[in-house]
Amino acid sequence: MKFARIAGIKKGNSYSVTDSFNNRNKKKNLFFYLKKDWQLYLLLLVPIAFALLFKYGPMFGLVVAFKDYKILKGFSGSEWVGFKVFEKVFHMRDFGKSVRNTLLLNSLTLILGFPLPIFLALLLNEVKNKYFKKVTQTLLYLPHFLSFVIIGAIAYQIFGLANGVINNLLEAAGHARIPFLQKDTHWLVTYVIISVWQTMGWGTIIYLAAITSVNPELYEAATVDGAGRLAKCIHVTLPCIKSTIVILLIMNLGKIMGGSFESVNALMNVATTEYTTTIPVLVYRLGLSNGKYSEATAIGLFQSVIGLILVLGSDFFAKKLGEDGIF
Repeated sequence: MKFARIAGIKKGNSYSVTDSFNNRNKKKNLFFYLKKDWQLYLLLLVPIAFALLFKYGPMFGLVVAFKDYKILKGFSGSEWVGFKVFEKVFHMRDFGKSVRNTLLLNSLTLILGFPLPIFLALLLNEVKNKYFKKVTQTLLYLPHFLSFVIIGAIAYQIFGLANGVINNLLEAAGHARIPFLQKDTHWLVTYVIISVWQTMGWGTIIYLAAITSVNPELYEAATVDGAGRLAKCIHVTLPCIKSTIVILLIMNLGKIMGGSFESVNALMNVATTEYTTTIPVLVYRLGLSNGKYSEATAIGLFQSVIGLILVLGSDFFAKKLGEDGIF
């Protein structure tokens, strides 16, 4: 009888032990968990307050995009003009150029920079020397913590035309100097390379963490079937981290209309103006430099809406293909 109770069988009626636990947990309401873990919920108030204050609070300022905003009149005193600000913005000469440059810079960075962390994670996963592996991970991840202001200063020391390290070496070897940051096309290539270098370590760490969750028995089974390292990577590792790849791809697609003002501003100069006018740069010029707050807010809202559409669209298609999305 004692064994029967443990097994979940009593007087001929079978029931699941899991079901009995679930029934007991259903009786516990929110106040039970608040009383049990009140310290954790108290700590949770800090990030919630931060998000409400600095993320959701500023959304009230979006009304500026629909008003002829005057800073002295404030939100309530400024005249409501509807979508006239958007019509004005869409007819600006620099607006189309900024959209084109934003899409170009971010698309090139995504195309070249998204597969690279996957490739690096697969290579590092095959490294058996743990010390070499840790040092390599640290070196790859370190640029993620550097401000692009610092990276821009380093870039001018390395790629500068007059005193750059690379150009000094080229001249010493008898070759002509290359204007990496002084001509538009060269600047575009240099910017993409630097952006990929700065961001690839973050993705590599995420993929390495996902690889650690792969069941070792799958590798053992592949070894029994005669699969080599390359075959294991293609047929075992990649399928197991596919959901992580899809989620990061969706998140990166959402940033394709954004980009960082800091990264472009740190590398731009008066000699290269063809690709440096992006949406964040245009928002800065209109809002902070020229005081056109309505136009700057309208462009920022346009950018956010397009980014949201891209995220929802890519998430929808990912689910249609049978993958797990983020919503």
